[in-house]
Amino acid sequence: MTEQRAEAAELTALRAALAAEHAAVYGYGVVGGRVHEDRRDEARTAYEAHRARRDELVRAVRDLGGEPEAAAPAYALPFPVADTAGAVRLAARLEDGLAGAYADLVRASGGARRRAAVDALREAAVRAARWRGGSVAFPGLAERAAAPGGASAASRAPR
Repeated sequence: MTEQRAEAAELTALRAALAAEHAAVYGYGVVGGRVHEDRRDEARTAYEAHRARRDELVRAVRDLGGEPEAAAPAYALPFPVADTAGAVRLAARLEDGLAGAYADLVRASGGARRRAAVDALREAAVRAARWRGGSVAFPGLAERAAAPGGASAASRAPR
């Protein structure tokens, strides 16, 4: 792969991770409003972590000469979130999506950016396991099998 193609692939993966973080920030606003009070601090911590990652990704996209996409005013949730159970399911789904986006970024990047993507993937997998109450064998990769064209379903905003 030429250096120019590698940089383009990395920029594409960065943009996908940024889109997933935008969706997560939005989604955690919903989670925080619906989750039981005993898990509200967990939701708030995740919300703040995703805001920080989003800001890092905005800088990374600019560093590669790209223009970061702004967050949408709203995102369609994958299912109705009317109570704590729905909020917990949504949080796990958001983290699964982020794990997929960061798995793609790990593959597309190198050096310090790859290490940061690995850290983000690990954090998303741990959060998903906490929300779900259990883990999956290969976080970030389960969704790939069902995604058309090899792109992880997680690298897109929630539907």
